[in-house]
Formats: sequence, C-alpha cells, structure tokens
Amino acid sequence: MAYTTCPKCRHQPLPDNQAFPVACPGCGVIFAKMNERPVGVAPEAAPAHTREVSNDPVAENVSRLRSIAATLLHVPDQVDKLNWYGRIATLVMFLLWTFFIWRDMDISGGDAGSWFLHLVLTPFHEAGHYLIFRWFGQFIMILGGTMGQHLFAIVLGGALLWKRRDPFGAAVFLWVLGFSVSDMGVYMYDAFDPQLMLLDGRTGADSDGHDWQNLFGDLGLLKHARGIGIFFGGFGKVIMVAGLAWAAGMVWLQRARLSDSPFAETDLE
Repeated sequence: MAYTTCPKCRHQPLPDNQAFPVACPGCGVIFAKMNERPVGVAPEAAPAHTREVSNDPVAENVSRLRSIAATLLHVPDQVDKLNWYGRIATLVMFLLWTFFIWRDMDISGGDAGSWFLHLVLTPFHEAGHYLIFRWFGQFIMILGGTMGQHLFAIVLGGALLWKRRDPFGAAVFLWVLGFSVSDMGVYMYDAFDPQLMLLDGRTGADSDGHDWQNLFGDLGLLKHARGIGIFFGGFGKVIMVAGLAWAAGMVWLQRARLSDSPFAETDLE
C-alpha cells in the first residue's frame, strides 16, 4: 500500500518508493511499519528513552524545509471544482487590480495607487498606535502604526495558512502585505518634506503627528527619507508579485485534483 498522505501527520507529498526504511519527511514514521499494523490500530509513540535522536543537523534542516514547503504548497486530496474556478477568477481580478494600482502609484507624489486599500489599512494603522504598541514606549508606539497595518495582512494570511491550510488565501494576503509596504514607502518619502494630509487635517509640517518624520528624526535618517521611501515602494511591488505567483502556482497544482464532490476540501476545516 502506497500512501499519498502520511496517515500519522497528514504530510504531503510523499515519496513514490515507500519500501523499508523510507520514512515520512514530516514526522519520521516508517511507511513499511505502518503497512504491517492492523487496520484501525493507531501508531504507538515510542518511550522517550528509546526514541532515536538524529545527530545529522543537515538532515533535520532538510526535513524542516520539506515540512515548510509542504505547508506552503498544500493541496487537498480533492479540490472543489467550484472553489477552483473561484480562485481563478480571484487571481485574474487581483492581476488586473495590480495593473491599475501600479499605473496610479506615485511614491514621490504621495499616491500608493489605491485609496480604497489605504482606507482599509488605516484603522489597523491607528490600532497599532493606540491599542497594541502604546505600552512599549514612545518610539515603538509611533512605529506601531506601520506595524499594525502590516500585522493585519500577516496575521490573517498566517491563520489561513496554518489553521485553514489554505495557501491560496495566504497568497492573497501576502499581496495585501506588499501593498501595505508600498503604502509605507509613500509615508516614508513624505517625511523629508511633509505634504501629505494627516488624519488631523494638517501636514507633518504643521503638526508633530507625522510618524516617519519623527522616527527618521530620532534615528538621524531624515535626509535619507526619500531614498528609503523609494526602496520600500519598490520592495512592496516585489512582495505583491510574489503573492500573485504563489496564488497562480496553487491554482496550477490544484488542477489535477478537481472533484465534483460536495465534501471536497474538508481537510481545510
């Protein structure tokens, strides 16, 4: 019997040759021994004093990398066909949206390319200041606004990946994180000669409320603000491309496991 998914830890993909002593890259269970176990009998954990301890750090690192790759590229045994077509439509929409965002993005002109996404991120930016990071000192509280808007994408993407086992959804939030980084680049660039209107209706030149003007001032980097802003504006684009490529890769991998079953993708629950 050849397993497609590890019966113990659900790791996949698995090697085609599962003869002794081939083991699962994720948990180390030997497939040949699993085949010898009577049906319905769960594997027993070896006593702590008898478990083998690997002395090969390279093998351990390779195993960890394989486990991470299996999570990032996880494909259910069956993929709901309607969900798959929905993912294709979502991918096309985000590709087009990326085109329009980049067309309008002007880091030096104070435009991140999407007022809608900027508004979506703004509450998380303010929550980062006053709800999450205000307890860690003035500098971290100011930085917390930017960290808060990034955490919005990181936390939701991580939850989809590790809890729901949904790499496609995580890829979409990686794209959102990329936009957030470019949006941060606009704010950074503006710090050198503040022109952006802040939430209090004033610019950084008229008030002390410009995050990056304060941060760069404390760090002695204010004269480099424009260069740093341009860099992060471009770096955000790279992250957006990575998110789109990841999403496209998942759609491609899922195409071989399409199913009409209403119970497909139950391992996402």
